[in-house]
Amino acid sequence: MKNLWSLLILALVASSSYAQEKPNILIIHTDDLGYHDLSLTGSELYDTPNIDGLAKKSVQFTNAYSSYPRCTPSRYAMMTGTYPVNEDKGYLGGISDDKNMVKQFNKAGYNTGFIGKWHLGENESDPKGFGYDYSYAAGRAGGVGQRYYPFNTQKNGKEAKEIVPDVEEDSQEGDYISDVMTGATIDFIKNNTGKQPFLAVLSFYAVHTPLEAKKEDKQRNKKQLESMTFEGPDFLPQGEGRNKQHQDDADYAGMVENVDENVGKLLKTLKDLGIDKNTIVVFSSDHGGLSNDGNKRERELATSNLPLKAGKGWLYEGGIRVPLFVKWADQLEPRVDQQSIIVGMDIFPTLMDLAIDQKIDGIDGKSFEPVLRADDTWDERTVFWHSNKARPHSTGDSKMSVVRSGDYKLVMYNKENRTELYNLKEDISEQNDLSATMPGKAQELTKTLKAWKREYLVPEKMDMWKSHRTEMKAKKKKKK
Repeated sequence: MKNLWSLLILALVASSSYAQEKPNILIIHTDDLGYHDLSLTGSELYDTPNIDGLAKKSVQFTNAYSSYPRCTPSRYAMMTGTYPVNEDKGYLGGISDDKNMVKQFNKAGYNTGFIGKWHLGENESDPKGFGYDYSYAAGRAGGVGQRYYPFNTQKNGKEAKEIVPDVEEDSQEGDYISDVMTGATIDFIKNNTGKQPFLAVLSFYAVHTPLEAKKEDKQRNKKQLESMTFEGPDFLPQGEGRNKQHQDDADYAGMVENVDENVGKLLKTLKDLGIDKNTIVVFSSDHGGLSNDGNKRERELATSNLPLKAGKGWLYEGGIRVPLFVKWADQLEPRVDQQSIIVGMDIFPTLMDLAIDQKIDGIDGKSFEPVLRADDTWDERTVFWHSNKARPHSTGDSKMSVVRSGDYKLVMYNKENRTELYNLKEDISEQNDLSATMPGKAQELTKTLKAWKREYLVPEKMDMWKSHRTEMKAKKKKKK
């Protein structure tokens, strides 16, 4: 009888999906996953059949970027559709309702849920304060203490500095964090009321450190590594530290493959519920893979981003180029876009355009709906990055700013006041600096980048959180 009721419920949900006019949305966001960390994009160690299968049914972008080479600013950019020039969590609570894209989805009748890594503030700046109807495992924490239960305790027995909420109450010995979060996302989807569309964001804490795969996944990859050979040194000097040259970590491989397994569970859920054709699925990462260390210690490095240069923390391609796939069955023709330049801050404006036919003025992100529908190509677009909070001690990077315009990319080292110029179409590895042989192009892009910095690196754009704290302190002082 129980099975009969389950089948009946699934049938009712499936039938109601046809009556639902607006599409559901599922965003799958990974943490520290590099562009080449998928078998689809060239990894010989990491096996990702479910993500590869999703990509082949999607519009795939080979020129997709995060808005920043580290976690928090890139996530801020995605949520706000703006350049993260504050290089921090900003102040999400200060975003006006008319520019808050989550609240616009709520207003359009969506049930909105955020599961996983938030790392963008508390109270009015946490997921519910920002506008999500439902929040799970989302708080201040940038990672978990360990991947097996108890998640908020480190392997050395010490409690993690920042606690991931919810997960330990719902888990037991032997549970693995990515599985728990996927289960919570599936429950949110299944519990969603029949005719109400949903917007669900699953933000994995994987594949960020700590590097800890399931035991069986680690063993499988260790065995595979025994049959593989790697040429050249394991590390090469870069910046203030080293750059990892090979994808040879069995723990990291197992973590990638566990994410892939959970993506498979999510896609199967959509299909079983009969809502896969009316659900827009977006898959991406917050920045490039962790491949560099710095001058203070030789940290455990996760992956190699080769042939892309450098990794997390850097504004070279290895630090900011990410996988991006958008699937909407019967609406978007699957294909590979090798020309259009897309950035993380474009994702929410695009979803608003696709799902509720609405635009927001006064933000930096743009809807790439015309690109998805093959009505336009953004191959001449000009976009910018600014990273002034370098971490030479941990990832070896320097203070840098970057402009990409069409095929050309100018890298500016801010402290040294020097520039490098690359043609990414011909030199994806950024090995051939053209600044001496193409001084005119270098000067042109330097002028463009400096003009953008004059416009954007100003207090009203950079100091939202600082201004909020000053205001709060003044209010507390007045009360006393």
